[in-house]
Amino acid sequence: MTASGQQPTASAPAAAWPRRPANLASAVTAELVQRIVRGVHPSGTSLPPEPALCEAFAVSRTVIREAVKVLQEKGLVQVRQGAGTVVTPPSQWNMLDQLVLGAVIAEDDSLTVLDDLVVTRRLLESDMALVAARTADQESIDRMRTLVDLMDELVDDPVAYRDQDQAFHDTIMQASGNRIARGVVRALESQVGNTASYMGRRERALCVASNQGHRRIYERIAAHDPRGAADAMTAHITEAWLVRRDGSSNPGRLDR
Repeated sequence: MTASGQQPTASAPAAAWPRRPANLASAVTAELVQRIVRGVHPSGTSLPPEPALCEAFAVSRTVIREAVKVLQEKGLVQVRQGAGTVVTPPSQWNMLDQLVLGAVIAEDDSLTVLDDLVVTRRLLESDMALVAARTADQESIDRMRTLVDLMDELVDDPVAYRDQDQAFHDTIMQASGNRIARGVVRALESQVGNTASYMGRRERALCVASNQGHRRIYERIAAHDPRGAADAMTAHITEAWLVRRDGSSNPGRLDR
């Protein structure tokens, strides 16, 4: 089954390049990632042999071997003696990898992958808000207040609002001191930041509601209320996603 729940199609050679890419190995890798995620090469089956891939992509064996090596690093394939290059189950794929996550989201008609991404972000950011309420210095708290006030003035400009929205969340993450959690959230956000299914509608009323959530988070951090800050962050991320999801038919996935 593919990520969208459809039966995989039969394996087929890649189409000839309409324009030869500058970095052949990267281009072949990206194409094969998409084909594996779509189920063109289903889990448990072998990729076509090297000569067939060379012919299909019009590249050398060196390029194919480099691409396969990268696919291994991403957890998408295993090279097995006597079996060739075997596609692994989705459970082994590196979902923090930019190419893999992007391809999976593109096939995620049910939005379940984005639901999981939001749950992950919510868990990490809620914990960072909790810690920030304990450890944030006055400079960080003042910056949060400045950003919240600025966003009140930007509700009619969704693009500018989003920039300050990101800065607000990043200020909290930095104040927590958790560089690993911040790195994970930033990596996830960078991958889906321009994805229409994640961003949803951009309207003034949604920006107004979003910033009300930001103000509650700021107030709890400024009051040095760890649990209140965590709860405010949890509510903000959950509510904002459900609104962007446009009336999710499966909101229970976020109750974790």
